[in-house]
Amino acid sequence: MKVMLQYIKNLVIVISVLIFTSCEKEEVDYYAHPCADRSCDSVFFIDPVVQPHSYLDDNGYWHIEYRGVKYFTIKGKLDTLDDDYVINDIPLVEAAFDSNYWVAFNDMKFTIPVYSPFGLYNQQGNPIPVGNKTYDISDIASQMEPLNVAGYQITKNTCFDCPYSDRLFATYSQYTYKPQQQIYLDNRMVGDTLEVYVKATFNTDGLEYLDNISVKEHTLKIIVNDKL
Repeated sequence: MKVMLQYIKNLVIVISVLIFTSCEKEEVDYYAHPCADRSCDSVFFIDPVVQPHSYLDDNGYWHIEYRGVKYFTIKGKLDTLDDDYVINDIPLVEAAFDSNYWVAFNDMKFTIPVYSPFGLYNQQGNPIPVGNKTYDISDIASQMEPLNVAGYQITKNTCFDCPYSDRLFATYSQYTYKPQQQIYLDNRMVGDTLEVYVKATFNTDGLEYLDNISVKEHTLKIIVNDKL
């Protein structure tokens, strides 16, 4: 009788351990690491298309030129997500861009391309402009708040304590492993150094306390030179 009771006791212990191990394994698998390679690496750089002479020096500073174009582009490459965080082939990733550099406008003109209503396209599938139109809005420039070169403004109507406030102070490139953002550039910035801050989020629907979200932050230090 004692042998039988001991056998039943041991069997209960074994079954309990198996159940506990099985549950623990399911929990770990359910909250998978956001990235397929479990590292979530990201890299950001100056796009050489608009800035063909840009380079990164030994001290970690990017050098660009003011060439008359009113912007330059920062591009990125993000690690691939685990399949659990790709919905209908759309990866739940995001890159947020911010800067320490602001500009104010005393006089402003801008030119935009005009496209044919019949939709002319080149071989790459991009629309072909048929001309340009220039707008002069100097009469309202004095009413405009300073612009962060990452592409957003803080106005008198900006809410600093709303639930969505932290989303207002950046611009975003979402749902792509190759994020990019245009940064404002003009001749007044020649000789200055600016910083662009990038925050890459892997699994934007994740909950940080479950460890199924990863965030990587980058700072690009950029020196603006005059065109050689």
